[in-house]
Amino acid sequence: MTTTSAGVQTALTVPARFRGPEGTANGGWAAGTLAATLAGMPDCAHALEVTLHRPIPLDTELAIGHMANSASLYHDGGLLAEAIPVALDVTPPPFVPFTDAARAEAGFAGLTGHHPVPGCFVCGLRDPGDGLRIFPGPVDGTDLVAAGWRVPVTVTDDDGIVPDALVWAALDCPSGWANADAGGPGLLGRITAQVFRRVYPNGTYSVVARSTGREGRKLFGESAVYEVDGTLVAAAKATWIIPA
Repeated sequence: MTTTSAGVQTALTVPARFRGPEGTANGGWAAGTLAATLAGMPDCAHALEVTLHRPIPLDTELAIGHMANSASLYHDGGLLAEAIPVALDVTPPPFVPFTDAARAEAGFAGLTGHHPVPGCFVCGLRDPGDGLRIFPGPVDGTDLVAAGWRVPVTVTDDDGIVPDALVWAALDCPSGWANADAGGPGLLGRITAQVFRRVYPNGTYSVVARSTGREGRKLFGESAVYEVDGTLVAAAKATWIIPA
């Protein structure tokens, strides 16, 4: 990351570790990282909406531009993503206890069938401690998918804190997999999220998601992260695009 003397971030390089589809960034992590450049600005709403216009390349210096309360990500002058403050209009999917969420992982479509992005930082079949290994599967008797998130210590920053971008990442893939029966997960097109509480390394959390409909090639979903006692940590809604 590159910043000015005033602390404003002006450039971003996505390490290959945080990949989604082959050769490109995980959408949730990239969206959360761009959103973080706005989070401390005056008059910025707590919820932020990030629209992804193009795939974001890995290991490439990308420019960040700020105008008023918005942030944009560019590569060679082309717009990749933009973030704006919004009101969070989402009803989080209901809490699923950690043991039930962990049990649901056995039905994760990426384990029982074809995984379109096996190297994904969030839901890919990565080594423990390398990826987040969030495997959302159907919760019996509901329209939900859920997973137990065991937060690895290897995702903390230099101060030992789990960045909000990691929470955005955790909110990302589950809402795509909630649309598996409709052709998902697809590619993330837009995500609106709000983080209410910190996530801690070595902590255990429930990640829950549900589908909220389809419109042509667009799939819609909502997701949430909960502490083991049911306290809401973060919530999001997302739009996914099925490739043509």
